[in-house]
Amino acid sequence: MTDAPDGRPRPADQWRHRGVRGLTIARDASVRGWRWWARTWDRLVAALQDEAPVGSAAAPSPSGPLVEQRDAPRLIAVPARGYVYSFYIRATFAWSSPASLRAEILSWYVQYFQPNAIQRLTRIAADAARDLPPHRAGDLELALQQALAEDPVWHYQRGDIDITCRPDAAVRLDERIMPALQPHVDRLVELEYQFDEQLRRARYAEELSRQWVTLLGAHAEDQDVADARAHLLAAQKDAARWITELLRRHTEHPADSVSAPPIPPQQTRETSTPPN
Repeated sequence: MTDAPDGRPRPADQWRHRGVRGLTIARDASVRGWRWWARTWDRLVAALQDEAPVGSAAAPSPSGPLVEQRDAPRLIAVPARGYVYSFYIRATFAWSSPASLRAEILSWYVQYFQPNAIQRLTRIAADAARDLPPHRAGDLELALQQALAEDPVWHYQRGDIDITCRPDAAVRLDERIMPALQPHVDRLVELEYQFDEQLRRARYAEELSRQWVTLLGAHAEDQDVADARAHLLAAQKDAARWITELLRRHTEHPADSVSAPPIPPQQTRETSTPPN
């Protein structure tokens, strides 16, 4: 094969070089395309099998089942007794599966089953709230917690996949009823403070009396000291009875705790302190 007289390749050689170069480019593109398709196919198969792709770039799988915490999109309203006011429930659901699911697969199942869980919790709350007055949000929350403790895990199934849900709920008052409750709550706070103050005074008097009895016991041979010790022992017993009665009334009638029996009067003596 020789070049043309002007030094340029013959036309046949030019076409041959172009053909070889085109085949080389096509071969390289085919190899790259095949490698890309193989990687994509492996990822697709792994996703369908709910397994993470194997490779140097794959993130390590977390230990234990994957858990997704999901709040209800809005507060759940259930009517109180009389169907004028409502209770509002903030619901949270912890979703998981015994199977080893990827995060996006579990999220799909959560999105699919969460409306059913919200509806179930709404029925439980409505049954518990139907006979409660609208200011008893604490009683409703306690009833809900007891009901959820009896059945803590809810199961949902689609095909061979089992999804579990652990619900939790907190109850809020209807904002329309709060202004009416405010004066009563303020009064209860005041009564609680007065009760605590009376209880502190009674316990301080009892402790002081106990200390005096112990001190006078060391001089029991003196008649005046013995009489003072007997007087303090009687006062100490009266204080102990008064504390017991105050606690009992506070437990049975919290609003009447400040009207509990008054502090027992101390017996008068001519000698208020032990003689020197």
